[in-house]
Amino acid sequence: MIPNFSTSQVTRKPVVETEGGVVATQHSKGARAGAEILKAGGSAIDAAIATAFAMGVVEPWMSGPGGGGGMIYHDAASGETHALNFGMRSPAALDPADYPLSGTGTASDLFPWPNVVDDRNLRGGTAVAVPGMVAGAAAAHERFGKMPWKDLLAPAEQLAREGLLVDWYASLLIASSAKNIGTDPDLAAMFLNEGCYAPVAGWTATGMPRIAMDGMAETLATIADGGRAVFYEGEIGARIVADVQAKGGSLSREDLAAYAAEWHAPYAFDRGGARFNLLPGLTAGPTFGGIFDRLPEPAAKGATDTAGWEALAEALKRAYDHRIATMGHDGESPKQPACTTHFSVVDRQGNMVAWTQTLLSIFGACTLSQSTGMMMNNGIMWFDPEPGKPNSLAAGKPCLMNICPAVAVTPEGGYAIGASGGRKIVGAVAQLAHLMTDRGLTLEEAFHHPRIDYSTSTIVADDTIPEEALSALEAAHKLDRRPRHVYPLNWACTSGVMRRGGVNAGCTEITTPWGDAFREDMA
Repeated sequence: MIPNFSTSQVTRKPVVETEGGVVATQHSKGARAGAEILKAGGSAIDAAIATAFAMGVVEPWMSGPGGGGGMIYHDAASGETHALNFGMRSPAALDPADYPLSGTGTASDLFPWPNVVDDRNLRGGTAVAVPGMVAGAAAAHERFGKMPWKDLLAPAEQLAREGLLVDWYASLLIASSAKNIGTDPDLAAMFLNEGCYAPVAGWTATGMPRIAMDGMAETLATIADGGRAVFYEGEIGARIVADVQAKGGSLSREDLAAYAAEWHAPYAFDRGGARFNLLPGLTAGPTFGGIFDRLPEPAAKGATDTAGWEALAEALKRAYDHRIATMGHDGESPKQPACTTHFSVVDRQGNMVAWTQTLLSIFGACTLSQSTGMMMNNGIMWFDPEPGKPNSLAAGKPCLMNICPAVAVTPEGGYAIGASGGRKIVGAVAQLAHLMTDRGLTLEEAFHHPRIDYSTSTIVADDTIPEEALSALEAAHKLDRRPRHVYPLNWACTSGVMRRGGVNAGCTEITTPWGDAFREDMA
């Protein structure tokens, strides 16, 4: 197939080292918000909290207070590493009988369980699970924060009061989901012109439209003043519940009041001079470990050779097959592609954070809590609607998540990495770790190195991989060669920071136009 796009264009994101802190995330305004906190004397945790709320404003279709996630934190002074799970849970009053199977088969190999009548597990109030992001941020702040909570939410509130700037990339993302956005009149009124069309700046326009986010700004101001309690026990929670229930959901005030983020010992193991730390339980952390269990250490350092690509493909396939057999399917629906936010932080003291948060699908449940200005998650999507499976839908049950924030601790410092991109996440994060730990690549080299994805029955391979390696993969596996373009993103969207010898650096997925690593001296 002859492509439409340039075959000679080269995309790079240079990495600049610094003794100061760095925030790397998939939106430059979110990275800047975190870097400003570092510049003001905040810790890596402080910067992470500020970034988390800011990202919920600048890419609200990916994550925010209406979603959940998880974090790995390494404390340089104590040498201890901690895991925090603030994933979503199904409401206590949820009845699996309210999600009858349509009898029309399965959606696709990306979403292998049966379709539900009216997509009740994908969109609308019936798809909303108990959100955990605010509880997670509050738990991190209570234990490790330095700056006042209110100060950490100030950048996000300011961004919300400015409104969401709609550049060409925002227009593209909104337009790609316009049909689903239109299923909720409140969400459509916020994001679509005349309830139908994505806002677009003219081809030669000198200005760009903005989407008003006054409701979210007021909610953030209230959370800044009232903290976690106002969200889970107070007026914000009451408004969310009323909005979701009016749209058919079973979320209750009791669900919110009972929610708690959970600290855990990380899922950890040693490899090649690094100690990897990941989230345990119903996340992609154990699958990350499974990949390395099946991936032999290479005989030589440097870029991946043909034998290395073959070994990597086998390890990815076998680890993912094991995940499905033991945890259940965790695919995303083609009707609702998965979208998530990941960012990584390192401060000048060497503390590191890998933080992933999500609404699960792009625009979550396509349900706006209109009285708070917040988009709600569709956590119910990640349960198998068929009874008797490892991940079958039930009340009061944690959602299986694809998130894979990872911190590697080494004698020189280490790195914090992660990604967004649904089931593609764990393979991308494992490949970055393999390149930096097993093959000795720098952060910049690893992020510019080609990757493969093997989270379905087909390997999706970067077409810049050497022909000898592609041919070898093609001889043993079904293979789809694709270019590394802005859209669609054929692999996960990665972000990471590295500390080595007291010097810090950051990088983000090279094709994402918004992704950036901000140093505190840039803020």
